[in-house]
Amino acid sequence: MKILRNTPEFKPSEVVVAEEVIDSYLRDPRGSGYHALVAELDSAIAGYICYGPTPLTEGTWDIYWMAVAQEKQGKGIGGALLAYAEDRIRENQGRLAIIETSSKPEYEKTRRFHLSHGYQVICRIPDFYAPGDDKLILQKRLS
Repeated sequence: MKILRNTPEFKPSEVVVAEEVIDSYLRDPRGSGYHALVAELDSAIAGYICYGPTPLTEGTWDIYWMAVAQEKQGKGIGGALLAYAEDRIRENQGRLAIIETSSKPEYEKTRRFHLSHGYQVICRIPDFYAPGDDKLILQKRLS
């Protein structure tokens, strides 16, 4: 939670939702519909990723949350977390990974990260989150 609270892109209301998702996973890892993975570096939590199958689809998975501590960014942790999640998705007959994000300028670094890992922007919903804040849907084919 400290990593999420210290990530400027996440609003306090978003951190609350992320905590609910983490709590759901921790209470019932199999029944929650989520998978979570924590990365450690130098015996400290460095980042995490949360993903899961998209309800009512065949082989589509969502990457719900991903964050790396600011002081540990640029060390390959995010890429390793994402690659691990994609491998697990493939093992579960996943064929598509979907990421939803904001179009706001402060998310540019995040968007570049995902694009550099093979994701493509496939949809833009104007003014989705707020006026001037579009929802971007990114996709990567895994099969």
